[in-house]
Amino acid sequence: MDEDQWLLRHGLHPDGAGLDEVRVLLREQIRLERGSQGHGDTILMKLCCVQLFHAAVPDDVLLIWKAKTASFDAFCSIDVQLLCGGGLEWTKAYLAAHPEQESQAALARLLDCEEAGDFDDFSPAERSAMYAAYYV
Repeated sequence: MDEDQWLLRHGLHPDGAGLDEVRVLLREQIRLERGSQGHGDTILMKLCCVQLFHAAVPDDVLLIWKAKTASFDAFCSIDVQLLCGGGLEWTKAYLAAHPEQESQAALARLLDCEEAGDFDDFSPAERSAMYAAYYV
């Protein structure tokens, strides 16, 4: 399934069973991409991350981070702001509460990006509008 088919099937704001399907597909693409760069579809991975961003479910933050860190191409394709569907402060607090190495790595990246200005004037609503315009 490609990006266009997936978008038609689920839209940018899936819920319930649709979100479960997004998570399953994203995990599979992460597995493929980690196996060998280019085996996963990073464009489709980004769309899945956008869909999860809109749901703003705390446990999806680390799934999005795993997607972002699956390969160099995925790291470049998946915006760090996609970790923050619930907002920057919410995401930092969530990650800080988890001592796992992946959580701490994601938090460190967020802090670095925040310091670099990547979150200046950031809001989930504005980011959502940007993705809605991109995927139209």
